[in-house]
Amino acid sequence: MNKTTGTIALNDKAETSSANDRLPLAALLALAMAAFITILTEALPAGLLPQMAASLEVSEALVGQLVTIYAIGSLVAAIPLTTLTQEWRRRPLLLVAIAGFAIVNTVTAISTSYAITLVARFCAGVFAGLLWALVAGYAARMVPAHLKGRAIAVAMAGTPVALSLGIPSGTFLGTAFGWRVAFGLMSVLTVILVLWVLARVPDYPGQARGKGFALRLVFTLPGVRPVLFVTLAYVLAHNILYTYIAPFLVAAGIAEQIDLVLLVFGVAALPGIWIVGVLIDRWLRELVLASAILFGLSALALGIAGTVPAVVYVSVALWGLAFGGVATLFQTASARTAGEATDVAQSMIVTVWNVAIAGGGILGGILLKSFGVSAFPWSVLVLLLAALAVAWAARAHGFASACRP
Repeated sequence: MNKTTGTIALNDKAETSSANDRLPLAALLALAMAAFITILTEALPAGLLPQMAASLEVSEALVGQLVTIYAIGSLVAAIPLTTLTQEWRRRPLLLVAIAGFAIVNTVTAISTSYAITLVARFCAGVFAGLLWALVAGYAARMVPAHLKGRAIAVAMAGTPVALSLGIPSGTFLGTAFGWRVAFGLMSVLTVILVLWVLARVPDYPGQARGKGFALRLVFTLPGVRPVLFVTLAYVLAHNILYTYIAPFLVAAGIAEQIDLVLLVFGVAALPGIWIVGVLIDRWLRELVLASAILFGLSALALGIAGTVPAVVYVSVALWGLAFGGVATLFQTASARTAGEATDVAQSMIVTVWNVAIAGGGILGGILLKSFGVSAFPWSVLVLLLAALAVAWAARAHGFASACRP
């Protein structure tokens, strides 16, 4: 080989390496938009309780159940639907899930019946359960192994954006122009997303006929159960505090500042997802441990001085920073652990996540009634210590140390 040929070969290798390090951003951002619409659909009724209650002629408490029924839809549908559709090609299945949101949000926007709206919200939860089970595995298939975590982080970026910007914006639009306009606008965005997916998101085959993965087999894979336990404990801790943040703020004398407190949480979550996206492919284990420790320190501060407004704001900011990337962390850990059975494992994550949402509401309510808000930080801390212990122990499988040069 002469010098010129050797130089050309090195250049070709460098170009190939550079190409392998590029993320397919257009496709991944389409998945992020799907996550954005999913979160917005789930949480928007909470910000529009008075308007929806007046329009549907029911109490605000019943409108609140529109969020609960959505979570139940995801909870009951994620595992069976994912298992039954393992053989489907991935893009048509993704489009079914996305298009479902256009239908249910349109029905919600035009419905004058609480019962019909309740059914639409349950169906929305079903589509959400299917979509969440697909997103992480879909993103991982678009890139080489060393970029899987970063790809999942981009695909999941729609979640903190929806929490920090989407929900406040949707609430503002719903308040200013009517809640039906807000849901109708989500349907329009969903139709645009369908076209985006058709244009830029690649298709992949499902599992070959007879080659699907049984639920029991996936559940017993080394590392899957630790990931599920840590997800359950961490998200349960989060939802105990997040669901009942309003009564907790009363003790600090800043109940009227709840919108500002939640804004601080949402804004702090944004750098959390960015940090995770940059570091996850080499430092997943360390990021999981750091997130649990940071959230634990936040809970400890709230337990010791939760009646001091400055401490509340700083603690909520640390909590948001810790929480921002956890969905990406847990889904990436699940994907790495499950391998080709990623979609089934992700459906378990979706189910556990929604159990934690419902459990946070139930357990938080019991704590509030029995012990008052002072019990929240310490209960959260106990759950986080359990999550930290299991994550620390799962160094071989689940939250394994990466091999770094």
